[in-house]
Amino acid sequence: MNRTKSVLAGVLLSLAASPAFSAEKVIVGNEGTYPPFSMMSTDGQLTGIEPEMTIEMCKRAELDCEFAVMDFKALIPSLLQGKVDMVGSQVKPLAERKAVALFSIPIIFNHDAFVVKKDATYDYTDEGMKGVRIGVQRGSSQAKYIAEHFPSMEAVLYDNPDQIRLDLLSGRIEATFGAKLNWTLELIDKPEGKDWAVVGNYWTGDESIPEPDRGSSWIVRKGEEELLKKMDAALSSMIEDCTVTKIRSKYISVPIVPGEAKCL
Repeated sequence: MNRTKSVLAGVLLSLAASPAFSAEKVIVGNEGTYPPFSMMSTDGQLTGIEPEMTIEMCKRAELDCEFAVMDFKALIPSLLQGKVDMVGSQVKPLAERKAVALFSIPIIFNHDAFVVKKDATYDYTDEGMKGVRIGVQRGSSQAKYIAEHFPSMEAVLYDNPDQIRLDLLSGRIEATFGAKLNWTLELIDKPEGKDWAVVGNYWTGDESIPEPDRGSSWIVRKGEEELLKKMDAALSSMIEDCTVTKIRSKYISVPIVPGEAKCL
């Protein structure tokens, strides 16, 4: 079977005229700036938990996959415009997203939290966070959640978490709100994170989703049920035979889906 290729963001322009999904070729959108789930290596290769999972999923589903790397905010628009056939970066199910896309089985369970200074004494209500400068990623469920539930905060939008972290450490913003696991690994557990803490455990997806199913997924366009069926079958088999655990354990020490329990 063909191996998945890594394509830099600039190549996306050459894919704009790509045909809609066929069994032979699938263009997979990925943001490449969300460690440890997705990042670019020093030699320019896309790596991380999700790219490795995507490569294995494509093998099992007998799909010829190719990556297109872009900012998270561009992923769903690119899917809807037919520039990519699948988003292989974790997407949290929101009502407006479910209206235009089909979601795979959950592949990452990772709730959100505030990241603030350890000595912060905020009351985590809209009034209690009034005027606090908070960095959130453009187009994310976290940005939507802050806008809806904490409108009194001063939201600052960024293209990726790296930019947020730099401004957080430099004091340009006072807090951020994002995936608890990512911020723990990429800040709290590092020397520069010694003065910071994660606070809370928030679900920022569709509230109608039952608790056991509140995870993030990969997505395809409405009408691509056959592609979704192949994806789900491959992903389910990867969880069942502990391949997801083998891939995940290269990067982090904790499970990302409940189905990993039998593999530990």
